[in-house]
Amino acid sequence: MAEKAGFVFSAKHVKKNIMGKELLLTSTALAFFIICPRMAGMVNLVCKHSELSLFKTAFVGSIIAIPLIMLMVFIFSRFGVTGALLFCIFTDFASAFMLKEISIKASIETIIIAVFVLVAVKVAPMITGIFVK
Repeated sequence: MAEKAGFVFSAKHVKKNIMGKELLLTSTALAFFIICPRMAGMVNLVCKHSELSLFKTAFVGSIIAIPLIMLMVFIFSRFGVTGALLFCIFTDFASAFMLKEISIKASIETIIIAVFVLVAVKVAPMITGIFVK
């Protein structure tokens, strides 16, 4: 009866469901994290300094980002968080270099945002350590 209702009580099935739920939760959390305040700042820069459609820019940028995200994950798996951060710093500076073609101000703002993120990555664990042991 349990099998007909879709309930199978084997350890394999339970592990599969947990992995599916875990994958969905962590993937959704990553998606929410990608859409972060920093992303809103970049959208603001593009909006202020170009005449392009934000929807077209976001769509094309998202397609370009997929292999870059996978490369960052690969770098993380090989070199840890330091390697991934170095890659992300490189992409931030590449973004700033490309934006200078649109606006030097947008380029400088991108670098400033990158510096704030780098500082936050170092400071966040220290602050968290105060509250969570």
